[in-house]
Amino acid sequence: MGIARSLLVFIIAGICEIGGGYLVWLWIKESKPLYYGIAGLVILGLYGIVATWQPSNFGRVYATYGGIFIVMSLLWAWRIDGFKPDRYDIIGAVIALTGVMIIMYAPRN
Repeated sequence: MGIARSLLVFIIAGICEIGGGYLVWLWIKESKPLYYGIAGLVILGLYGIVATWQPSNFGRVYATYGGIFIVMSLLWAWRIDGFKPDRYDIIGAVIALTGVMIIMYAPRN
């Protein structure tokens, strides 16, 4: 699997995890209807399936998801929730993303 396809899988998984978690959040924290929670739990389950589409081992894949999800969570909060990341959020996200790109895509024998 090429890097572009792998990154696409990470993005799909991120949308599932963050979107599903957000629906559960809305259900519990903002008293939305039960179907928000049910839909969120189903989408979170899909995230677990999408994660298996990566070619690497579990530890490396989930470590990389962590960094990518930091960036995606900040983008989600900015676009969906109106949260404005500050420079420290952005610096931290860049550092995390740089680290996970090394973990996932560094050439290995």
